[in-house]
Amino acid sequence: MKQTVLIAGLGLIGGSLALSIRETKQVRLIGYDSNYSTLEYAKMNKIVDEVYSDFTEAAAQADICILAAPVSVTVELINILNEMIFEKSIIVTDVGSVKGPIMEAASEIDSPYIAFIGGHPMAGSHKKGIQAAKKHLFENAIYVLSPTDSSTEEDVERLQALLTPTNSKFLILEPDEHDEMTSVISHFPHLIASSLVHQARNWQKKHPYIPKLAAGGFRDITRIASSNPLMWRDIFFQNRSKMSRLLADWIEEMKQLKKLIDSGEKSQIQQYLEQAREYRDGLDSRKQGALPSYYDIYVDIFDQPGAMLKVIELLAKHDISINNIEILEIREGITGVLRLSFQNKNDQELSQAILKKNHYDTVIEE
Repeated sequence: MKQTVLIAGLGLIGGSLALSIRETKQVRLIGYDSNYSTLEYAKMNKIVDEVYSDFTEAAAQADICILAAPVSVTVELINILNEMIFEKSIIVTDVGSVKGPIMEAASEIDSPYIAFIGGHPMAGSHKKGIQAAKKHLFENAIYVLSPTDSSTEEDVERLQALLTPTNSKFLILEPDEHDEMTSVISHFPHLIASSLVHQARNWQKKHPYIPKLAAGGFRDITRIASSNPLMWRDIFFQNRSKMSRLLADWIEEMKQLKKLIDSGEKSQIQQYLEQAREYRDGLDSRKQGALPSYYDIYVDIFDQPGAMLKVIELLAKHDISINNIEILEIREGITGVLRLSFQNKNDQELSQAILKKNHYDTVIEE
């Protein structure tokens, strides 16, 4: 018997979940969104089986409901669910990157038919909207689940089974634990990236050529500042107490770093940088069981048509699967650098041998 799954919010995350869940045959997939053009796109491209502009009408049919909206909207939808009268069991989950307000709203649910499980697939893109949705967006990503008293182990297992096609790695965390950790490794870095962009923008008044020089490292470290401002405004607002605390910590860290720079103590500056490098290198995903394992090769390529395609075709001829391709730097008329990621060390080493044999300059970062 088919179960009806509702995805409420058909943006990047909701659309990508829909594309993954469609792999499950015993599912009737329906979608809700407040944007008419989004619903039309989802229907036209068969991302869901049916679309609804009325949330209560869609929710009344659902066996599982995934709230894939911004945090503030998710809270509103939970409140609507709490006002509805259900005559059958329904599992409700969300995808919010801030759990506090969502879990607080979920704690007010008094219907015995609603089992709420907090959720957060830790993957995304600087692009937004259903047009950017990808079936493989969550592959090898951490998917945090936060069960509540209203949910059972069977409910959690059922939700995990539904989400199996995402190829995510599930992790059970308490909501506050989740919010603190994501603040440190996800939310706060976005704020810092945005501040670095503003600093460059201000210095551009004095040095107009800054945008032309802002390549390589600057683009890498500030890439996340290109993400959806409305989404991040919501995240920062909902998690503002933790963001404020992290900013205070950061300001103190910068004061200490300024003292090191002002004192000119080379050995202390080197020690500071070495400690940062050691900790950063210790985050190597290959050493962490819960994180995806990727083995990278850096390849120099010339700025000319088809240069990247030649590298891909060369490895494809040897049946080597590339997990991810990233252009780190490209300078007009000169060369660029590709970062190729592989699932295992054998593919990494074989690829380097093949590329070197074909006269490519490659580097494996140890």
